[in-house]
Amino acid sequence: MSIEVRPATVYEDVATMVGPKNPDSNVCFCLSYRIPSKENLALKGPERGERVRRLIDEEGPIGVLAYDDEEVVGWAAVAPRAQTHFATFRKIPHVDEQDAWSVWCFRVRPGHRKKGVMHALIEGAVDFARDQGAPVLEGYPVDNGGEKVDLTMAYVGTRRLFEQAGFVKAADTESVLSGFPRVLMRLDL
Repeated sequence: MSIEVRPATVYEDVATMVGPKNPDSNVCFCLSYRIPSKENLALKGPERGERVRRLIDEEGPIGVLAYDDEEVVGWAAVAPRAQTHFATFRKIPHVDEQDAWSVWCFRVRPGHRKKGVMHALIEGAVDFARDQGAPVLEGYPVDNGGEKVDLTMAYVGTRRLFEQAGFVKAADTESVLSGFPRVLMRLDL
């Protein structure tokens, strides 16, 4: 398996990774942390996909996608923190005044897990943020101490994953996910 990570500009590939099988479903579509909560809750069914399409059209890449040859196999959301819910989320602190970027959601397709896709995604997110001029990249993974994380809550990544990519713990947070505390991890770019 040879993984290539590219900026997420192809709507159909983003939809494959984070969209529902049934277009009328109200799944996250990776909008929960990306747009204001009130707007997120108001979007129903196909409106969610159309909002993602507009984000791509208006802002360009809204994250990164991992490909095995030409098959999309992974997703990571990455954007300036100021353009996300994390800009005002009180449970995750601001460490300093730098214009930090955030990487907050990972997804790997079934059949491609345990093959290094997550590591490729975090490296791709780092490269993407750096190429966009970000001074620092943050993540907010669970600090699970090696314990198993419920698959549906593993989307934030683990402290170990971020450490393996060179990130260091910058702060504790007041956020908890699936019973594990989340920590703020940072990498100076």
